[in-house]
Amino acid sequence: MPARIFVVEDEEPLVLLLKYNLEAEGYHVEVAMRGDEAEIRLREHTPDLVLLDWMLPGLSGIELCRRLRAREETRDLPILMLTARGEESERIRGLRTGADDYVVKPFSVPELIARVKAILRRSKPESIASLLRAGDIELDRETHRVRRATKEIHLGPTEFRLLEFLMQSPGRVFSREQLLNGVWGHDIYIDERTVDVHVGRLRKAINRGNGSRDPIRTVRGAGYAFNDEFLQASA
Repeated sequence: MPARIFVVEDEEPLVLLLKYNLEAEGYHVEVAMRGDEAEIRLREHTPDLVLLDWMLPGLSGIELCRRLRAREETRDLPILMLTARGEESERIRGLRTGADDYVVKPFSVPELIARVKAILRRSKPESIASLLRAGDIELDRETHRVRRATKEIHLGPTEFRLLEFLMQSPGRVFSREQLLNGVWGHDIYIDERTVDVHVGRLRKAINRGNGSRDPIRTVRGAGYAFNDEFLQASA
């Protein structure tokens, strides 16, 4: 699953520029143009990184940054601030509020992309790695191939994304709603039972003919997880 970047910026030309260039790098990009709207959406789901403008309508970027750092769910969320304020005192203020990095407008797009990659490399290396391995399962993002114990597994596009999403966070239980947002996208409206159907297809594909242990764990009343005990048993 490509890293998810949430752009919070109220200048439409800059939003379009950022969205185009980040998507060209393979990232999944969502946008909000008001600070208060961004706060609401960040309570619903957490991206991998936030590009946050300092000055925003509804709620300033610096205040939103402070609130995100105060919440346990977003305390470690990577934040890259965008601002026209270039003074040293303002940069220090932004960093002290909790921003991980700081870019002054106007900025070089290649430099911004490099900073995004550097932050993701530190905070979530699995989001940029081309190869994911868990137990005897290997998922190659570049070739879109999955193997189990050297045997190739044929998955549909949705099952591939679902496995990729779960493998990024072994042991973590995801609700059906979280899986819908992470795999299908926040703006796609489909029934949560769709998740059960695709989990069933994924299980059938990766367990077919292997007699192997099922790496997908169902947590009754909660959702699904990639079983971290499967990793230990296969080590």
